[in-house]
Amino acid sequence: MAIPVFLSYPQPHITEQVDFVREVAAYLRTRGLEPRTLGVNEYDTDAPLTAIRRLMLESNGLITIAFRRLWIDQATWKKDANMESVVATPFVESWLTSPWCHIEPAMAFQLGLPILLLRERGVLADGILEKGVVGMYVPEFTADTASGFLHSLEWNELVAKWEGQVRSVREAKGRPPTLFR
Repeated sequence: MAIPVFLSYPQPHITEQVDFVREVAAYLRTRGLEPRTLGVNEYDTDAPLTAIRRLMLESNGLITIAFRRLWIDQATWKKDANMESVVATPFVESWLTSPWCHIEPAMAFQLGLPILLLRERGVLADGILEKGVVGMYVPEFTADTASGFLHSLEWNELVAKWEGQVRSVREAKGRPPTLFR
């Protein structure tokens, strides 16, 4: 029986992103993991956060793919700052991802689920995507070279570690509850 995992990503807007999701999902299936994505192969009439929580409680791990979503030509961090120690700084030519790429991993973290974050090259590494926030390395990939990334040593080492954690969660869920652990 396949082990359910939550596969989270913003709606792709280029074909390479669609292909990347397909390849990640196919890879997971070859490992006996079943990717579940709200609005793709899982549906719920509850409010989004309620539906996401239900899906996570039924899953044994989370992979979030932080695709490029919003292009910023030019902006300013801390515009109109008037505190002595704060300086406004330019923010140019950068990508942001969906806020759900921060929300869902944070929810999974609170539930104690193993998390694997993947960030498309160029996406701002802020919030949960910052180095070290969830304790696991966050690799960058380019959607147009998905096959290469998914056959790389970097991917194999990361996904193996995450998969081991997922399988441990699955085993723990199968054990009868105890008062002290």
